[in-house]
Amino acid sequence: ILITGGSGMVGSAFNRINTQDHFFALLSSQDADLRNSYAAGAAMHDWEPDAIIHLAAKVGGVKGNMERVAEFFEDNILINTNVLKEARHYSERRIAAGKPPVKVLSLLSTCIYPDDVQYPLTTDQIHNGPPHPSNFGYAYAKRMLDVHTRAIAQQFDMHWITAVPNNIFGENDNFSLEHSHVVPALIRKIYDAKLTGNPVILWGDGTALREFTYSTDIANILLWMVQNYNDPEPMNIGNHVQHCIKDVAELICNILDYPYDAILWDTDQPTGQLKKPSDNSKFLQMNDFKYTTLYDGLKKTCDWYIANYPRVRGVS
Repeated sequence: ILITGGSGMVGSAFNRINTQDHFFALLSSQDADLRNSYAAGAAMHDWEPDAIIHLAAKVGGVKGNMERVAEFFEDNILINTNVLKEARHYSERRIAAGKPPVKVLSLLSTCIYPDDVQYPLTTDQIHNGPPHPSNFGYAYAKRMLDVHTRAIAQQFDMHWITAVPNNIFGENDNFSLEHSHVVPALIRKIYDAKLTGNPVILWGDGTALREFTYSTDIANILLWMVQNYNDPEPMNIGNHVQHCIKDVAELICNILDYPYDAILWDTDQPTGQLKKPSDNSKFLQMNDFKYTTLYDGLKKTCDWYIANYPRVRGVS
């Protein structure tokens, strides 16, 4: 199985899957610039995979998405188009040689959902309105990944599929203060405060609710989907249990041995959307998956961060 984005958080999580039945070829951006179609085709020619899990993407926080919206759209459109187009050509060569076509699973994002949407998030609503304006370039590129996958599945009768996670966290995340998501940002700020004695200042009042899924859970689910799911309809795969940001911060403080009551909440700054619940009932009807608890996932992530600090992405 060829994993694009193999050096990222989810890609590297495949190293923690306990399986003797699969070989994972982890393709990083240093191995191949997938914005170039030749590089994408060469990777498939070199590895000759039976399946591809497409994770590669240009990603960033709200600031990066807003300031470089055109770049986020252009780079992701190129990456996704090249991977799927070259995978289709590679499949045609396999079929001509008497082999089955390559199975392709592409990872989407909850940002593809409309800004004005009915909760919980269900995949039939993905194209019902524009995404949030803060990252519309990235979101539309991810939507087109869904469209491209469906088009190939329909025209060429290939079982190509997509999955929609929610807030993923885990080892090898990006801990940049400007470009990280909520969990790595909290870990970074709290650990920095423990080292320096400077205060932890967090935006809003911490009441916003979010769903969090440990990266190794996502890797295991994607592997299961490659083997068992053939519906072109995207599937929500994230843990649907909601936690408020205050509770997440308190768990991290407990793990890192930092006093939670020392955190300062800047209520002059926005709290963010109150909740974004997703519906993963279709997945759970097919697979009685046991998600890693938030505490256990945070403990593994914090332990990894401490062991590798400061040589972690976004810090060094």
